[in-house]
Amino acid sequence: MAPIPWTEKYRPKSLSEVVGNEEAKKKFVAWLNAFLKGKAKKKAALLYGPPGSGKTSLVNAVAHQFGWELIELNASDFRSREAIRNRVLSAATMGSLYGKRKIILLDEVDGINLKEDAGGLQAILELIEKSRYPVVLTANDPWDPKLRPLRDAVEMIEFKKLRKYEVIRVLQNICRKEGLECSRSVLSAIADNAKGDLRAAINDLQTLAMGKKRIDLADLNVLGDRADQESMFDIVRTVLTARRPEQALAVLRIPSLDYEMLLLWLSENIPYQYQGSYQAIADAYEALSWADIMLARMKRKQIWQLLPYALELMTAGVASARGKPPFRFVKYRFPEKLRLLARSKSKRERFLQVAREVASRLHVSLRTLKLDVIPFLRVIYEHDEEMAEKIYRSMGLTKREFEALIG
Repeated sequence: MAPIPWTEKYRPKSLSEVVGNEEAKKKFVAWLNAFLKGKAKKKAALLYGPPGSGKTSLVNAVAHQFGWELIELNASDFRSREAIRNRVLSAATMGSLYGKRKIILLDEVDGINLKEDAGGLQAILELIEKSRYPVVLTANDPWDPKLRPLRDAVEMIEFKKLRKYEVIRVLQNICRKEGLECSRSVLSAIADNAKGDLRAAINDLQTLAMGKKRIDLADLNVLGDRADQESMFDIVRTVLTARRPEQALAVLRIPSLDYEMLLLWLSENIPYQYQGSYQAIADAYEALSWADIMLARMKRKQIWQLLPYALELMTAGVASARGKPPFRFVKYRFPEKLRLLARSKSKRERFLQVAREVASRLHVSLRTLKLDVIPFLRVIYEHDEEMAEKIYRSMGLTKREFEALIG
């Protein structure tokens, strides 16, 4: 049985378990109380702030603590006026079968695209107006001009990035419950790497803990290159575990998404996420290979119209693989190609430095040097070291520089 993601396993079940942002919690509870008494100035609340700061967890905790029915949708679920009306509006205007109170949660509303999601924003405003129950929305960035009508209709509640000690406290609690031995210095490093994103920190901890009962500082090498890719793990998981193509396409809304990096990450991790399903692996790689072909043609011939097709292939195309196995938590790996390039970086820099000097002395281009000169120098060095020595000395090179040149 696949392990449960710790972000779900240890999601807060009461207000007291939600860490940090005490002012935001007080403001949210005060708004809820006012709503229940019919005295709230706004019929909905918008919780906004950076990822992993506890916005969604707070709503889940309230619903669990008070036994309310939670109706939750995210940006990939509410795509149009019809979708919201069909899936939410009736539930928001009718009583519960079991007489429970309800709370409506619309997650990631800043992911709505006004051009693609026709009528979505108007439907949310209609939902807020007609709902008999509290409506809560979340967003990372609510200041987009397209959301201005929404801001006017909601109580704005800001969540701030969690403090380092708050993240460490949660990680310590998880370690205790999992019987995991982990020093404070290791937890401190994980918290630093997460940069206030508690969800990312918990995911990192679970990744490091797989198959272990103790985590040391040396184990943090697994997260080595994550500083610039802090969300790539979540992006890859979103694509590979998406139940519908639209969910995978949602990652394309992420600002400054590095699609070439995404292609490398997907290529590296498809076999691990789809392990046991040869059909899914084959389908995913076929979509990814077509995306790679599109990108290559786009660059070579400067046909930028091919980019949307490449992006859809590497997201929705991969996610549409047939026979995908059930979700299981997978320890994703950093692309081996990038690791090899990083290891050989100093060698490549040394080669270029020497090659430029030699090309200048021989009055040829770097391309000519690589194709028409270096292969012959390599053959000479392998068969006649004395002749090779005369040649590299005539070029003003040392033996080490010559070896760097010919590889």
